Amino acid sequence: MEQRTAIVTGGLRGLGRAMALGLARAGCRVVAVGHIATDVAEIEREIAGTPLVDHLLPLVADLRRAEECARIVAAAEARCGPVDILVNNAGLTFTYIDPARYRRPTIQRFWEVADEVVANVIATNYLAADRLARRVARGMVERGWGRIVNVTTKLDTMNRAGTHPYGASKAALEMATEVWAKETEGTGLTVNIVNPGAGANTPGMAEEMRQMSREGRAARLVEPEEMVPPLLYVVSREADRINGWRFDANLWDSRLPPAAAARIAGRPAGFEMHPQPG
Repeated sequence: MEQRTAIVTGGLRGLGRAMALGLARAGCRVVAVGHIATDVAEIEREIAGTPLVDHLLPLVADLRRAEECARIVAAAEARCGPVDILVNNAGLTFTYIDPARYRRPTIQRFWEVADEVVANVIATNYLAADRLARRVARGMVERGWGRIVNVTTKLDTMNRAGTHPYGASKAALEMATEVWAKETEGTGLTVNIVNPGAGANTPGMAEEMRQMSREGRAARLVEPEEMVPPLLYVVSREADRINGWRFDANLWDSRLPPAAAARIAGRPAGFEMHPQPG
């Protein structure tokens, strides 16, 4: 990982923070992007006086805007060098779309969602990932190596009633992953997915799972740090031939060699079944 440059969106809290710190500890130079200035101060306090100061650059940006996506890439290249790894993790979730969903018995129907909310979710969850990927992919292909890692969600979350437009935005990114992987085959650039595979122990999702528990569907929450082992595998040279796959952190067994863990936790991106990786 040493001397690799990575961008992690949504990298200042939750899953993204864990992945950004995991890459930095592995030796990457990481630009961790978030949209809340106080998160920058918090992560700067955490890494102050440690070697991570030289490996992690927190950056505030509005991913909804195309010019901000261009600024992120320019800042990463100016500070750290050409971008080798892009982790598209940022996302507006249910707590943004429907803040009252846990305080009433009914779901919010798609026709009750405001235009602005739909636009912001699609812009953050899908368009930003697309814009950043297009801005870094050419250089990765020209250099013969690169990694784009997308964070989507489970199919039964994408199509669950009451998830619009979150599910639609993640389904778009899932299918984009499959298409990008086909178009990058043989170039040295791979495109894969790393997901929690279940509810994650982040503030919004923890509340979601508490609600499901009251409905009799409780499940183990995935800790953000569990995203790191599958992420480090897919961005490693060991995974040079792994392209167009999704890996679920809740199925990853870190006691196994990474390739063996990948065979258990992996399946193709998109919604069709293919042979196992490797």
